[in-house]
Amino acid sequence: MIFISLGQFLVKYDPNHIYPDHTLLTLHHNLCTTKLLTMKKLLLLAGIAAMIYACGGGTQQDNTASDEASSSASSSSTPTPADNPDGVGKFKDVQIPEKLDAALAEKGQSVYDVKCSSCHKLSDERLVGPGWKDVTKRNTAAWIMNFVTNVDEMLNTDPKAQAQLEICLVRMPNQNLSDEDARNVYEFMRKNDGVQ
Repeated sequence: MIFISLGQFLVKYDPNHIYPDHTLLTLHHNLCTTKLLTMKKLLLLAGIAAMIYACGGGTQQDNTASDEASSSASSSSTPTPADNPDGVGKFKDVQIPEKLDAALAEKGQSVYDVKCSSCHKLSDERLVGPGWKDVTKRNTAAWIMNFVTNVDEMLNTDPKAQAQLEICLVRMPNQNLSDEDARNVYEFMRKNDGVQ
């Protein structure tokens, strides 16, 4: 005689007894359904735990360290991020010609298709991240290029980037764009914004 656990129920099964076929099928179905429900519950709990972990950010020590770093940076003679419309990074006062460079825009679209389109729409509609419509009218070329090549530092120190993070609630991952990729993507953004 075997006892089979079906959730909260314990079923007695005797292999020497002859059961009608429908009883065995019902017993098998109940056993599989219970296992499936248990697996679904575990997957749901794992998903919730992953979301909590992803949204939890750092510890209080991390915040203290970044506060100390930002206070020491603001006490030095370098401009603070709020004073710097170009953001934080190597790009400063980037000169962009008025006319669109179609070849760069085409390369930028290739980068967008591979690395950006899963989170950003070309309209003003938000997907995971903000839509790209008119992004070149709201930000300088240097700011955008610094953001896409120096995401973590910008999200930690730049007020505009932090404001976007509060709206979107998801940190943009570092896509490891090269300087050339950043320039190409910026040109594609200009094309999307109607520059000819």
